[in-house]
Amino acid sequence: MLVALAVVLGGMSLYLNKDWFAGDIIQIHHRSLPGRGRFFRRNRLPAASDTEPVVFGFDRKLKLTSLKVIPVSEIETNKYPHPIWDLVATTNSVPIADFAYGMRIPGMRPRVPGATADPLEPGVNYRLLIQAGRLKGEQDFVPVPLTP
Repeated sequence: MLVALAVVLGGMSLYLNKDWFAGDIIQIHHRSLPGRGRFFRRNRLPAASDTEPVVFGFDRKLKLTSLKVIPVSEIETNKYPHPIWDLVATTNSVPIADFAYGMRIPGMRPRVPGATADPLEPGVNYRLLIQAGRLKGEQDFVPVPLTP
C-alpha cells in the first residue's frame, strides 16, 4: 500500500512539474524606432515603407536557422500562407540577439534567391516565426505609421 502511494505521489509530482521536461522557450520582443527611419534605410531595409523600423530581440543570442514574417490575416485564411520576408540559414548562421525587419542577417539568405523583404503596412497585424535548431518561437506585431 505504501509503495502504491509513493508511485501515485511521484506521478502527481511529475505531472505538476511537467515544465521540467519542456524545451527551452524563446522570449521574443519587438519595438519601433521612431525618428530613425533615414538611418536604417541606408542599411538595406525596405525603402518604400510607410512604417517606423521594427526591431526584434531575444533573451539570449541565437543561431537562427529559419525566419519568416507573415500577415496574420493570411495565416487565418490560407493553408499555405505567403511570407513577406523569408530567410534560411546557410551552413553556419552567426548568433544574434536582435535584428531589424528587412536587414541582412549574417549567415542567412533568402529562401528564394534574390528576394527581398516586402514593405510593412501600418496597422496590419504580422507574425514573426523563427527557428533556432529545434527551438521555435513566434511573435505578433503591428507596425507603427511613419511619423513626419
